[in-house]
Amino acid sequence: MRFITLLHRTTTTTTVPPPPHRLHLRFLFDGNFALVRDRGLDHAVEREKNLKPLLTLRNLIKLEPAKSLPVSAIKESLQLPFRPMDFVRKYPSVFEVFHLNGFQPHIKLTPEALKLDVEEQLMYNSDNFKHQVAIRLLKLLMISKIHKIPLRVIESLRWDLGLPHDYVLKMIPEFPDYFRVVGVGFNAVLELVCWSKDHAVSVLEKKQSGSNKGNDNGLAFPLQFSTGFEMDKNYERWLRDWNKLPYVSPYENAAHLQASSDESDRWVVGVLHEILHLLVSKKTDKENILVIGEWLGLASRFKRAMLQHPGIFYMSSKNRTYTVVLREGYKRGLLVEDNQAMEFRRMYIHLMNTVKEDGSKTNKVVQEQRSAKESDNVKDCEGKEGEDERGEKSGEDEGKEGSCEWSDDESDDDSETVDEEEECSGDTRRNSGDKRGRNFVEMKLGVKKPLRDSRGERSRSDRKLRRKTWEKSPSEVSKRIQTRGERKDVKSSSERTRSYKRRGGDINN
Repeated sequence: MRFITLLHRTTTTTTVPPPPHRLHLRFLFDGNFALVRDRGLDHAVEREKNLKPLLTLRNLIKLEPAKSLPVSAIKESLQLPFRPMDFVRKYPSVFEVFHLNGFQPHIKLTPEALKLDVEEQLMYNSDNFKHQVAIRLLKLLMISKIHKIPLRVIESLRWDLGLPHDYVLKMIPEFPDYFRVVGVGFNAVLELVCWSKDHAVSVLEKKQSGSNKGNDNGLAFPLQFSTGFEMDKNYERWLRDWNKLPYVSPYENAAHLQASSDESDRWVVGVLHEILHLLVSKKTDKENILVIGEWLGLASRFKRAMLQHPGIFYMSSKNRTYTVVLREGYKRGLLVEDNQAMEFRRMYIHLMNTVKEDGSKTNKVVQEQRSAKESDNVKDCEGKEGEDERGEKSGEDEGKEGSCEWSDDESDDDSETVDEEEECSGDTRRNSGDKRGRNFVEMKLGVKKPLRDSRGERSRSDRKLRRKTWEKSPSEVSKRIQTRGERKDVKSSSERTRSYKRRGGDINN
């Protein structure tokens, strides 16, 4: 009886209802969907290829007293996937190469790059820009649980937050009411000084402050899917219900939510959504997300959020890395909300691509000049060929040869013409020579056969042409011999025609 009572107590304790804040929990559902590429977002990521190492190299050059840097020092300072000299020569509108002491190559900034850098420094020194950057750091510190972030973590996001390279020395001391630096070296952290209730409002709350969708305090995340995205009905139903759950601000403490629940997942998505909104380009490398996520204790949950919500985050594999892009921040591959930092980055991208456009135009001009020269050479060659043909016709008329067969004097005349063609160009020589040979064949096939009395005149003309040929320089003779070798097929056909006609002449005689 006592055992039965204990068993009854054990069973009753398992039926105790959960705490009130866990009554509405829904657990994660692994839906089925097929990921597809987004060409617009991929182009937005690929557009900034090599921009970050280029600006890093620019900063290194500026730090040098002589405002120049030896090429050998680039490899030690930058991690480039190719040779430093190839990288410098790829952007001659930004970097200029010169040799110090006649042999050691150095690089410096071009006048166009220096002018753009001066304008960028004016932007960094403006009060408006400094205030915007301070607000980004303040909101990032308020998202953190302990309201402090190591400087090494902020350094990984410095490019994406739009911070200047000397923000620790020049910008942070100007806002002592917001934050301060505590510690030195590797242990240095940026600590929050005062909580700002006015800035502890997420972007989603600002945009949808007056809307109620599905719940009294529910705010729906905007969903944007790539063209061709497919998902099953279960995932679609789960996503619709998930987006109607109560919204928990990323600036609130979500310790009461179970880690494996949909509510907790919705809060994690809100944190990642807010962090990406704080970045000037609304995107960053996946490794940077994991670095800040590890400090917040949400690294694994950030991974799950990026993979399970393709309508909010997009993962691009361009530029040899994985880049997390906030879909809401882009429309047709362009930023929805522009800022000053991105304007200057677009100017640098335009400067980087200017040389390619000018180079293509230069190549076109060179090609046009070359084609014009070739056409002039062809015209000269054709003019010389016309003169030779007219000379041949006049010689035949004066000598009254009346010969229409392929004789030796015609082959010698042909060789002289080929010698003149070699002076023009090799390709034009072969093409025009073959074409002229075919024309002669077509013209002389329909003429009557030669008479017997013309053989003496042909032998005399052969001796004259042989003397003319051997009076030329040995180099020209060798060229003619080489040309005959190249036109072996044409000569063999002419020999066959000549032998055929000779046999016909013998039969008639």
